[in-house]
Amino acid sequence: MNLADLYVTGPGNFAVSLVAALFGLLIGSFLNVVVYRIPKMMQRELDNYVAEQNGQALPHQDVFNLMLPRSACPHCGHQITAIENIPVVSYLALRGRCSGCKSPISARYPLVETATALITFGMVWHFGTGLAGIAAVVFGFFLITLALIDFDTQLLPDDITYPLLWCGLLLNTQGVFCTLQEAVVGAAIGYLALWSVYWVFKLVTGKEGMGYGDFKLLAALGAWCGWAVLPAIILASSLAGAVIGIGLIVFTKRERDVPMPFGPYLVIAGLIMLPFGRMLTQNYLGIVL
Repeated sequence: MNLADLYVTGPGNFAVSLVAALFGLLIGSFLNVVVYRIPKMMQRELDNYVAEQNGQALPHQDVFNLMLPRSACPHCGHQITAIENIPVVSYLALRGRCSGCKSPISARYPLVETATALITFGMVWHFGTGLAGIAAVVFGFFLITLALIDFDTQLLPDDITYPLLWCGLLLNTQGVFCTLQEAVVGAAIGYLALWSVYWVFKLVTGKEGMGYGDFKLLAALGAWCGWAVLPAIILASSLAGAVIGIGLIVFTKRERDVPMPFGPYLVIAGLIMLPFGRMLTQNYLGIVL
């Protein structure tokens, strides 16, 4: 029996999907912390390494990780209490302002929490609560984190892309989303496809069109979805990038020469193609799996 078929509840169960969405709200709150802190942790580690190599005192010796110090208002230092940390509800109750200094709180926090809940609902609704459903939910958490970090910093940390890649390969040793052969070939083709584009673009223009993190992210998507879904992922991400990019230029007056991260568009495509990629690939691209 294929492990992907071992559902605790089958797909389409609204009550179970709703409970999963509530769990997604809580995880979304944590992902906000992860997105904010991981780039800072990376920078602090780099600063300390450079200082150590130069024989200087370490600039960062305080504890700073995903748990400590406690979350606080960046304006007044007010520590966020447990009741102020309830996803979405606390933001609405506080009317989007710090309870200490009344400074505005970014609307991104409840938006990320809501998006995480919706993605969790959708994955459980589609796959159920067996191995495939649980894996798909975790896949969504990884991708949300990567999209937001890339959007903020134009970085796709190896500490996230590599575990995502290996998780995809390990799951598909049991054929959860595709065969192991499809996953391995998907990882290799995913990496080499964007690697080739990168070098062709650089040789022609002398500029770097994307970062190595994009190669690794597409490799991870190939490991989860299989090689045959990669054309649909590339097409969907390019389309999303074109539409959103044009929208930003037209409506926000963004300069054309300002670099735009490609990771969020790969994430959008990955979230669509994990549940629907094989069906779309067979029906519209004619690739029979």
